[in-house]
Amino acid sequence: MRVLLALGGNAMTNAEGRARVEDQIAAAEVAMEAVADLLAQDVEVVITHGNGPQVGNLLVKNELAAAVVPPVPLDWCGAQTQATLGFVLMDALDASLLRRGVLRRSAAVVTRALVDSSDPGFEHPTKPIGRFLPAEEAQLLVEHGETWEDRGEKGWRRVVASPEPLEIIDAPAVQALVEGGFVVVANGGGGIPVVRDGDGNLRGVEAVIDKDLGAALLARTVGADVLVIATDVPHAVLRYGTPEAGDIGTVTVDQLRAYAAEGHFASGSMGPKVDAACRFVERGGSRAIITDLAHLTGALRGDVGTVVVPAT
Repeated sequence: MRVLLALGGNAMTNAEGRARVEDQIAAAEVAMEAVADLLAQDVEVVITHGNGPQVGNLLVKNELAAAVVPPVPLDWCGAQTQATLGFVLMDALDASLLRRGVLRRSAAVVTRALVDSSDPGFEHPTKPIGRFLPAEEAQLLVEHGETWEDRGEKGWRRVVASPEPLEIIDAPAVQALVEGGFVVVANGGGGIPVVRDGDGNLRGVEAVIDKDLGAALLARTVGADVLVIATDVPHAVLRYGTPEAGDIGTVTVDQLRAYAAEGHFASGSMGPKVDAACRFVERGGSRAIITDLAHLTGALRGDVGTVVVPAT
């Protein structure tokens, strides 16, 4: 069985959301213990991850240094966090495997994802990122070419495009490493967004790709049997936050789409995960799972988690 495991960016922080170096290393060690358990059972694992808190840290550094050096563009932030988190995850995985006496090599691939240059978000960006700033601090960043909006009492906030990932440019490298027996970390943060110019050349763009949609695309690209979206709860939930709340277990993709249409999943949290799980199954995947790391092995057995299966 080949599993694509998608770790949320918050899986690389501590329980309070802090993203200090030591917090990220400790969180990676917890996540890679779960991966090592799967590898010890001869399950093939490809890993992808979010990078929201890590890119957020870089954006703060951009803001603080904007009067001294030009801000680093978002595609560079994505590349930096892919490389850093890949390195941290590999170290943690190697240590977990060594304790189990399991011999597997790991590799991290800095991965680009193709997006459409004509996406309307590039003309009218709407995806908010980073922190709120006073008008005078935001203005300096506007002068560097960024788009900021007045959000009232909270201050100004940056907005960017969030285009659909169309193709994973570096998939052949990822696939070759997987076939060579490596545990690969790839396409972090949904991929570094790039567009193809009229002459065929690629260039990075200021955008944020949804990490869950990037994970679904990577899973299909590497031929994963199962997509696992690891989050901080063991199941997706109906009527979340109400006395009638109930866990979703095994569910067909059609039924889960119906639940989504009824408004059960928030757009900023569970909604993208549900959409990504449905897309993977609708396009040929055998099943997709939404659960937490503590229940990963049980979810693959079908004992726990939200398990999305094809329509009957």
